[in-house]
Amino acid sequence: MEIEIVTLSKQGGRSYNEDTYGHWNDDRYVICVVADGAGGHGGGDVAAAVVRSSVLDTFSQRPGLDAELLRSVIERANLDVVARQAEGGKLSAMRSTVVLAAIDLHENTVAMAHCGDSRAYLFRGGTVLTRSLDHSLVQQMVAGGMLDDEGARLHPQRNMLLSALGSIESAPEIGVSSPIPLTVGDVILLCSDGIWEPLGDACLNETLQASRNPSQWIVQIDEQVRSRAKPGYDNYTALALWAHADDDVTQMLP
Repeated sequence: MEIEIVTLSKQGGRSYNEDTYGHWNDDRYVICVVADGAGGHGGGDVAAAVVRSSVLDTFSQRPGLDAELLRSVIERANLDVVARQAEGGKLSAMRSTVVLAAIDLHENTVAMAHCGDSRAYLFRGGTVLTRSLDHSLVQQMVAGGMLDDEGARLHPQRNMLLSALGSIESAPEIGVSSPIPLTVGDVILLCSDGIWEPLGDACLNETLQASRNPSQWIVQIDEQVRSRAKPGYDNYTALALWAHADDDVTQMLP
């Protein structure tokens, strides 16, 4: 199976971008990560960069899809953010979300993990097969039957997180999926809330169905975010992975 990766990260209506992304691969494993920092320029962007580097470095030393392994990768990233907080100043209050997808190219399986409200989606047949559940107040309200997903997307407290990396007093909440079999045509999307909040799952589905390849889909996502944007809209980052028929090549596009 060949995995094609296409990325998008823009500052939106903000004066700087606190989102970041990255990926790493060897002859068997691929890992991709998106992080959305908080804490202002010199804080949030640093937190996100620390998370990206930590996740990729830790995973590359011991790659795999085991749930406890992926949990430990995110726990290590949390400790690395906390260590940088100790430098003080703008760094003392910095935080970051994280979402990652790890793929085993030998077994054709994927596992996803996250903390916060950056999301992982797995699309199959043009519809959402599964997605991560945010660690947020509105997601708790959805779980309690007080809101549906669309109401949560528009709720005034939609940005209130219950967990993020950079936590000293208590361990961050981490969601980890079991390995899921991948098939040709599957699409994985990792994104910050600057993507899913203005678009919603329905728009992501529609634009995917109208796209012949990941590059075209990312262009459509970019256009849709900008067309729906309000003044001062958030940074937005998307990383799309597209599973093609196997020709023994893993293609990484910038």
